[in-house]
Amino acid sequence: MAGLIERVLVYLDGSEESMTAAEYAVLLSSGTGAELYAAYVVNTRALTDLVRSRIFLEAEQQEYARDLESDADRYLNHMAKTAEQKNVRVNLIKRSGSVHQELSRLIDEEHIDLLVLGELAKVRSRRDEFYDEAERAMRSAKCTVLIVKDAQRVEEHFYN
Repeated sequence: MAGLIERVLVYLDGSEESMTAAEYAVLLSSGTGAELYAAYVVNTRALTDLVRSRIFLEAEQQEYARDLESDADRYLNHMAKTAEQKNVRVNLIKRSGSVHQELSRLIDEEHIDLLVLGELAKVRSRRDEFYDEAERAMRSAKCTVLIVKDAQRVEEHFYN
């Protein structure tokens, strides 16, 4: 597999599905020797939309933004510990902006070969599909995308 998968990026959003994807990405990097990147994108686009639609006041936006920054740090630290369990080095990246646009930029900047995402949420409507950032990242990525499913199986391999 040398050359085919040299750089792997896993997108973290704090969901259980993204944590499963993180474990899978660590196992994949361990098995292939691929360089591992983990990214958390603070979705400032969503925050702006909430203020525009008057769901949040600007003061609430700032407080929520701080909470999101704190979440990002927590999940990136968790990723570092996850990778450490398998002696895998991980490049941790925190960005702000539109999730799919930031992931697209990161894929280009770091020459990512494989984007690893957690299982996508069930689509309840066309509107949900349009606004699901992981879905948009999957569709706009300029590299191969792997959707991780079967959390129980991933966990069995990770912890055995």
